[in-house]
Amino acid sequence: MPDENHVNATFYHYKLIKKIPVSRLLVRLYLLLPYIAVIAFMIVISWTSCFYFVLAAPVMLWIHYVISRSVLLLSGTPFRKRWKFSLRLPWLGYITDQHISYRLFRRVYIYITGLGLLLLAVIMFWSPVPFTLSLLFWHLWFLLPQYYAFLRLLKQRKDGMIKLNAQDISYYQQ
Repeated sequence: MPDENHVNATFYHYKLIKKIPVSRLLVRLYLLLPYIAVIAFMIVISWTSCFYFVLAAPVMLWIHYVISRSVLLLSGTPFRKRWKFSLRLPWLGYITDQHISYRLFRRVYIYITGLGLLLLAVIMFWSPVPFTLSLLFWHLWFLLPQYYAFLRLLKQRKDGMIKLNAQDISYYQQ
């Protein structure tokens, strides 16, 4: 029986190529940005913009969820066990919790960026300015950690695997 398991088993050997630390200072600066933005909105636009700011965060999380789920569904990859909604800093929103292809990770977040901005361009004609600006801020803020990973992995091959941890971003190749 043990020999049979080794014959039918698939072994993946991944080598850690790069480990990018996510420092506490970086996370603190990341968490400071919404406070700066809401204060700026209240000073520049009006004090009521803080209500739009609070409302825009869950709306943008839902938009990101719908876009990423749609991209994963259309790509045909099994994602039900690999992707989940996370409140773990700095990875907020619908994100992978296992190793994932770097190519798929990039595709999902490029689509989220493009379709999110396109949706904001359409929404801006019917929404109040503070709400649209708040949506734009949250859109960019939720994507900031992923684009940090993209920038740090820019020179790496695109056929690797990544794993997002609370303290680091690990990049592996087979």
